[in-house]
Amino acid sequence: MLRIVICGGSGYTGGELLRILSGHTSVIVTGVTSERYAGKSVIDLFPNLHKYSQLIYEQLKAEDILDRAELFFMALPHGKSQEAVDFFLKHGKKVIDLSADYRLRDAKIYEEWYKVPHKFQSSLKRAAYGLPEIYRKKIAKAGLIANPGCYPTGAILGLYPAIKNKLIDVASIIIDSKSGASGAGRTSNSGFSYCEVNEGFKAYSIATHRHTPEIEQELSAVAGKDIKVNFTPHLAPFVRGILTTIYARLTKSAGTEKIIDIYKKAYAKEPFTKVLDGGRFPNVKNVRGTNLCEIGLAVNMRTGTLIVVTAIDNLVKGASGQAVHNMNIMMGFEEKTGLDTVALFP
Repeated sequence: MLRIVICGGSGYTGGELLRILSGHTSVIVTGVTSERYAGKSVIDLFPNLHKYSQLIYEQLKAEDILDRAELFFMALPHGKSQEAVDFFLKHGKKVIDLSADYRLRDAKIYEEWYKVPHKFQSSLKRAAYGLPEIYRKKIAKAGLIANPGCYPTGAILGLYPAIKNKLIDVASIIIDSKSGASGAGRTSNSGFSYCEVNEGFKAYSIATHRHTPEIEQELSAVAGKDIKVNFTPHLAPFVRGILTTIYARLTKSAGTEKIIDIYKKAYAKEPFTKVLDGGRFPNVKNVRGTNLCEIGLAVNMRTGTLIVVTAIDNLVKGASGQAVHNMNIMMGFEEKTGLDTVALFP
């Protein structure tokens, strides 16, 4: 059995990691940390996780937990993972980081958008970006995985086949995303309270959202040239899920069915990315609790525009499920282990 410690296990992503791993046949969780809830049991925070009734949160002291696991999940806020990730990596451990600390390959861009310096650039160079549909071979060989952000996951998967096949003008890309309130984390911020979110719907971080350079980095890598996008996120009045609608001008005349066929071929062997038939489009309630990304698309023939819609659960495919998928690839487990679940009841 692979021994695992979850660092930062009291937030929504940490809770989802525990939930998913509770059904994994090849791992055992030997520790979980939380600075705020040290001394409390997992079921004090997540009463549904009865399997972990004896597991107690403890403070993150890297030296003390080093020998408790072969693999460490880091579910900490940005800026808080850097030092521990570097420590575990240098001591021969495998690490999957769910924060933003190792996603951006350029430390200067990370500092520009996250307002903290990156102090461990030697480890940064070793990180593989953890989007299996694009980087499976690198993930399998890596010791450190930078788990993608939730918004970038839906956006990149929605655009990858179109850019790879040169179907669109990459200078025309507009990405419009709507996220449930859990995307903000387990926060006490009043802006994410029930009274504020219920019956509301608003855009935020317009032209300044920190996931923008991550999206641009990965799309640029696919295109082989620099890409800039217009990305606008919205806060929607539901708990979990992200619906992303993408617009881009076609570079050649093509109908909906032809492009659907291109997308289906691109993702034919992917267990968690599903391209829908023509006339069908994703709904966030149909992917809740799953590691799926559903993709629907259409061509507006009047304007020559490709419209792609993706739906993911931001806590699963957008975070913890994708992290477990990366672990499965990294450790040589069957990729769907622990993740082959049906959607939660709407």
